[in-house]
Amino acid sequence: MTALPAREGYRLWAAHYAEETAVSALEDAEVRALEVSVQGRRLLDVGCGVGRRIAQSGASMAVGVDLVPEMLVAANAEITCAAADVRALPFDDASFDVVWCRLVIGHVRDVGTAYRELGRVCAAGGVVIVSDLHTAAVVAGHRRTFRDDSGVQHELEHHAHALEDHRRAARGARLALDAHRVGAVGPVIEHFYADAGRHAAYAAQCGLPLVSVMAWRKAGEAA
Repeated sequence: MTALPAREGYRLWAAHYAEETAVSALEDAEVRALEVSVQGRRLLDVGCGVGRRIAQSGASMAVGVDLVPEMLVAANAEITCAAADVRALPFDDASFDVVWCRLVIGHVRDVGTAYRELGRVCAAGGVVIVSDLHTAAVVAGHRRTFRDDSGVQHELEHHAHALEDHRRAARGARLALDAHRVGAVGPVIEHFYADAGRHAAYAAQCGLPLVSVMAWRKAGEAA
């Protein structure tokens, strides 16, 4: 199976992207466990897809950006969104209090450029949340895959970045690690395996780190 570039792959996936996967469900549970509130704050969701996470965020201002216009077309019409690349965000410095970059950065080879942009648009004292497929899962053979309208399975281009790679890139963006959570294969996502009839795979993978979630604090005092 040849891995598709992110833009092409997500274009094909857009029609069904709102459906949860084991990875997205586990990632969401780990982000919620960080307890970083967006209530009444300015939120940017970088790589928002169809905007399923920001629609009910409670933010005073919520903006989603995605590389793929087809994703934004499928998004809730009430969501403010724009087509943009994580490496070139169309916003002024310090425009947001909380910045999400969730299950996106693995599609970027140069994480330094991405982190500089994430840090730039985050206000002093704000939080940048970055998540990705865990490197242990990649080593174990997990890949970012999906099925298109015709049922054909595709793999997405993905680059495994170790925690130290993230730390190095974050330092250059004036971001310090506040919290790091690892979501492992377990009861939270067991039903995805059961629904697919993959009971043996669940038993074999139970306990395997699947997603890595990091909360970074922007240097400086909040306004």
